[in-house]
Amino acid sequence: MATISVRRLARLPIQLLCDRQYFWYLATLLLLGEFVLNVLIINKVAYTEIDWVAYMQEVKGYLDGERDYQQLRGDTGPLVYPAGFVYIYSWLYRITSDGVNIRLAQYLFAALYLATQLIVFSIYSKVERIRPYAIVMLCLSKRLHSIYVLRCFNDPVAMFFMYASILAMLHRRWLYSSVLFSVALSIKMNVLLFFPAFGILLWQSLGAWITIVHLGIIAAIQVGLAYPFLTTYPASYIGRAFEFSRVFDYQWTVNWRMVDEKTFVSRPFANALLAGHVVTLLLFLVFVWCKGNSVFTVFFDGFRGKRRHISADEIISTLFTSNLMGIVFARSLHYQFYSWYFHSLPYLLCTVAAVPARFLYFIAIECCWLIFPSTETSSWVLLGCHTMILVGAFAILQLLKGNSS
Repeated sequence: MATISVRRLARLPIQLLCDRQYFWYLATLLLLGEFVLNVLIINKVAYTEIDWVAYMQEVKGYLDGERDYQQLRGDTGPLVYPAGFVYIYSWLYRITSDGVNIRLAQYLFAALYLATQLIVFSIYSKVERIRPYAIVMLCLSKRLHSIYVLRCFNDPVAMFFMYASILAMLHRRWLYSSVLFSVALSIKMNVLLFFPAFGILLWQSLGAWITIVHLGIIAAIQVGLAYPFLTTYPASYIGRAFEFSRVFDYQWTVNWRMVDEKTFVSRPFANALLAGHVVTLLLFLVFVWCKGNSVFTVFFDGFRGKRRHISADEIISTLFTSNLMGIVFARSLHYQFYSWYFHSLPYLLCTVAAVPARFLYFIAIECCWLIFPSTETSSWVLLGCHTMILVGAFAILQLLKGNSS
């Protein structure tokens, strides 16, 4: 009996990592470990001020009655985030004693980190082919912990609602998914990178008319949240909150250090990236996302009310690849932008790479994000990893499409 017990105990680590029956046992252990780790980080690692003070200065202007986005400013420049950001950080301003109690803010972001991990674990649990060890990778990023509990950036707040939107979609709660998507978008507009996939999934799952209703709901939430600004200084709000022509600071770029600053800030460079993004989106739309049908068939089927059941795996792959395209062709990636797509990496790597390569890609990408300031080499490696994952996803998902059609 003792021998049998020892053998079972010896097999337990392998079962936790590889047997899906143990998925939530492993997830629970990881969440407990993450709780302890985040508390240790907060208490043992020095907080680094980057944007928190600026956030507090921006929302203080709003709380003092200012509604002109041109006048809402902080030490790092003007307010460039939508209205949802203003409301959430106004709440943080109040609860942290006018932004002074940073330690409390860190604990709130630790709670946000854990809540996000729980939601992402739930997303991964919906895909049968994903082994439990994939969620261990979600807990191994030094940079991500820093973004949450040592910087208190707004990007993780937006991504929390975006992942909640994806989870709602996986449960076929389409209205909740659309509402959560709009809330995420109201915090930071990087969520628009998911929008092409979000739209095509709604179209195929619900048909054209219900999709149009959902898009209307998303727009209505944006208008409702922005009402105080749109009814006073509408041009100022739209121009700042959704500033698509924004030129980023070269010193913070992680992904384009291999180009010189003149090229980096140039309009032709921005246009080339936009063109590459559009072409890649069209390739995925035509050859992958329409699942055995032409784009025109899918379009007209939507108006005929024809629906298609979309698997959890397909929902996740469509949304994650749409976001990754935006990452590959982003005009710049700053360090906090890692939170835009980090949680999708284990899934994507399990889709496109064999077991040893998954970990090599993961380590290479993490190392690139840890290098400060970025170098030409780190930017090339990061671009190469992103591109290989995206190309691999296109090839694998197209093959899966062909096998299922």
